[in-house]
Amino acid sequence: MEKTLEEQAGQALLDTHQTIACAESCTGGLLTSRLTDVAGSSAYVLGSIVSYTNEVKMSHLGVKEATLKEFGAVSEQTAKEMSSGIKGRIGADIGVGITGIAGPGGGSVEKPVGLVYISVAGPKGVVVTKNLFSGTRTEIKRQTTDKALTMLIEYIGKF
Repeated sequence: MEKTLEEQAGQALLDTHQTIACAESCTGGLLTSRLTDVAGSSAYVLGSIVSYTNEVKMSHLGVKEATLKEFGAVSEQTAKEMSSGIKGRIGADIGVGITGIAGPGGGSVEKPVGLVYISVAGPKGVVVTKNLFSGTRTEIKRQTTDKALTMLIEYIGKF
């Protein structure tokens, strides 16, 4: 039987003796939920913060006010600061930051519904992807966490 993405990510973290922390906005904790659905995940999941507001992004993740003013909450720069911030503040080896617009409202021409930035920060530096997902709010959240898990596995080098 083929392993799920969350099982593969967990195994990659275990194999490399690394820990993870997540900073999630538009996914509302779904990535952390999926990671912790795997038995034994307490060996590598340290914690997470669901940061829906800019205030929480700044106070709990260390996202700079200037970043939010210049680029907005849904941006590559904010995703990078979220992943680095959660990594440092929780003391994990790897931090994942997710920010986007899951819809159905809240989008604009410049930042449409389905626009999501995912960032992974760790020993190899910080990587970020710009994604445009489609579907319902639930579908966008699922696609986002699928992509984040895939990025995590690739980042660790176990895919």
